[in-house]
Amino acid sequence: MLTRTKRALLAVALGACAALVASIPATATATPAAAALQDQNNQTEDRAVYQVRGTATVEQRTAVANTGIDVLGFDGAAMTVIGTPAEIAALRAKGFQVDLHSQLPKLDEGPGVRDFPSGYAGYHNLAELNAELNKTVANFPALAKLSSIGKSHEGRDLNVIKISDNVGTDENEPEVLFTCGQHAREHLTIEMCLRIAQRLTSTYASDPAVKRYVDSREIWLVPNVNPDGSEYDIASGQFRSWRKNRQGAGTDLNRNWDFKWGCCGGSSGSTGSETYRGPSPFSAPETQRVRDFVNSRVVGGKQQITAHIDWHTYSELVLWPFGYTTADTAPGLDADQARTFSTLGRQMAQTNGYTPQQSSDLYITDGGINDWMWGVHKIWSYTFEMYPKDFWGGGFYPRDSVIQRETTRNDKAVDLLLEYADCVPRVIGKTC
Repeated sequence: MLTRTKRALLAVALGACAALVASIPATATATPAAAALQDQNNQTEDRAVYQVRGTATVEQRTAVANTGIDVLGFDGAAMTVIGTPAEIAALRAKGFQVDLHSQLPKLDEGPGVRDFPSGYAGYHNLAELNAELNKTVANFPALAKLSSIGKSHEGRDLNVIKISDNVGTDENEPEVLFTCGQHAREHLTIEMCLRIAQRLTSTYASDPAVKRYVDSREIWLVPNVNPDGSEYDIASGQFRSWRKNRQGAGTDLNRNWDFKWGCCGGSSGSTGSETYRGPSPFSAPETQRVRDFVNSRVVGGKQQITAHIDWHTYSELVLWPFGYTTADTAPGLDADQARTFSTLGRQMAQTNGYTPQQSSDLYITDGGINDWMWGVHKIWSYTFEMYPKDFWGGGFYPRDSVIQRETTRNDKAVDLLLEYADCVPRVIGKTC
């Protein structure tokens, strides 16, 4: 039974999420990919929010996630998920107690406005984001340079902005990469990348620490890895809770990376799943293009990118590799390296109040970006799960009034990563 407080929180959360799922109109086609997409679209009609109990261990949480259901979070007592009756029946068949928490609002498509609904106008759609990036370059041409690393599935540019004191020169300096928006509905992450770019340029002349980082590092940001998905999520003027890219039934980009891809029950082979890993590693053009960019930064046999954060929402976590195994160490990750990841991760979490942990402490994931960055290139790669802490605090759709507070909240963590980028093991007293 819901208490008055819980009912109030639920009302706020559902209002803030502004339709986590909207019905999507049918299109007649005979192709398998389109048929799979139609099947998934039809399922959205009866999806609801559930709480799955009996998930105290990593193994239990992994068993839930491995069904391919849309996992929203874990609060220590239960996992919150969005599922169809069939998905919920599958969980109950595995022995989990699953309780219906709330129905999702049914919203019609609305006009094709391709913009955020009321209460979210402070977020940037793709055109607005690109305009801000171009403005940053125009205002600080000696510090910022905008280019494209290639095209998305639907032909949109995957823009990258470089920030450095000699921005037109490929200098022999440690490089740091920030990626945002792998998951389409996580719009606050795009605001995070924009915040980093604007802060490092606009305060360069006034903040000695920022000047030092920009002078001694080459900083790259891909502010929207999944522009097709993010535009689709807001295309009707109401949120669709779309996670994947727009290739066929959609691929979860953060399960499509070619390191331990599909190895360990941390992704789904079902096209209708929210964690569908794609038919093969790097089958998504978006992950291909980021892969190609990272590979291109190997100069003279040495990877120039030393550190990386991939921004997500939500849960307020700082995560590090590996995600595919619960072991603290594994081939390619020794005890000193694991201690380095943990120490810097915990220091960054101290600055923003997030919870630091190895990725697999939550549940197993495979084919993720952090595991690939480290496993293939030995880039010190973290995932930040941003505000809010849980679904009931606004989930994927916190109001625009929190953007400044929640992006600024990560300034010190960003600075710490930049500080150690020359030699991340310095954080445990090691040399490079």
